[in-house]
Parts: sequence; structure tokens; C-alpha cells
Amino acid sequence: MCRYTIEARELTNGHTHRLMTIEANDPEAAMSQFVVQSASELVSVTKPARGTESIATVKNGDSVYLLRVYAQ
Repeated sequence: MCRYTIEARELTNGHTHRLMTIEANDPEAAMSQFVVQSASELVSVTKPARGTESIATVKNGDSVYLLRVYAQ
């Protein structure tokens, strides 16, 4: 298991920014945990061929968030 940092930035108004640490086996599992814990809906995921950062878009109500997921 590894610790992943999830940085969530709201795209709809740009005022909300939060960091969260989740222990998971891989970045996808960390994103899934975030989605469940925040009662959100996963819209899209981009996992680069190289590098340690994954990007996702999630929706929560009327708000849309950009997630950056990276290992600590």
C-alpha cells in the first residue's frame, strides 16, 4: 500500500481547494475512495504513460472538480 495525495480544485467557481491523503494500492483505488467518501461521481480519468500523477474529473451536485492524484 502507498499513500496518495489528492488535490481537488473546483472548476465551477475556483474557490474550493483541498488536499486529502488516502492509503491505497494504486492511484485508481485512491480516486475510487475519494469518490465514495465525497459522495461524488467520476466523470473522466487520465493516467499518463509516464509519470506519477493521474488526473480525474468528478462531479458533486452542481460542482465539478479537477483531481490531481500523486504518490507521496
